Amino acid sequence: MKFHETETFRNLSKAFAGESQARNRYSFFAGVAKNEGYQHIQSVFEATAANEREHAQVFYKLLVAHNQEETQVIHVDADYPLVYKDTLTNLRAAAAGEREEWAEIYTTFGAIAEKEGFADIAKAFQKIAEVEKHHMTRFEHYADGIQNGTLFKKDNPTVWKCSNCGYIHEGLEAPGSCPACAHPQGYFEELPEKY
Repeated sequence: MKFHETETFRNLSKAFAGESQARNRYSFFAGVAKNEGYQHIQSVFEATAANEREHAQVFYKLLVAHNQEETQVIHVDADYPLVYKDTLTNLRAAAAGEREEWAEIYTTFGAIAEKEGFADIAKAFQKIAEVEKHHMTRFEHYADGIQNGTLFKKDNPTVWKCSNCGYIHEGLEAPGSCPACAHPQGYFEELPEKY
């Protein structure tokens, strides 16, 4: 059987298209976050978009490497999310999409690739699924922070960093604006480390 006739070829094509679309969605979501004053979440969406671009490239290179010029086109018939709202909604939708990728789609695609004898493709699906799980957790964290009013306010002293100038503040909440560069609160992120 030729590679372009395998289920793995179809799955890689879907994954390439899905990652490409996710990259664009996250870029769009970054603009919404910026407009709503969540500059740090804007950065999170932009960084995740860059990750998704790399995932798309991994899948595309695997398609090309295994294809051996059997076909010059890919056909994709799959469902992809259609969401573009406020930052909270976008974060929840992004988390749901990432959950589906790591918990269902890439796990299944990896098992099929393994069964069809494509160990390198199976490994790529497994490793990228691990990244998608982290993306889901991060999106859920920020969505919970917005929803619960704890994005910039905590019950215990917290170390906050201005992502624009690097100013460090310790307190129960992030400053309304940065004392060093005057950028708004949306530029502050909670730091887990104390150094």
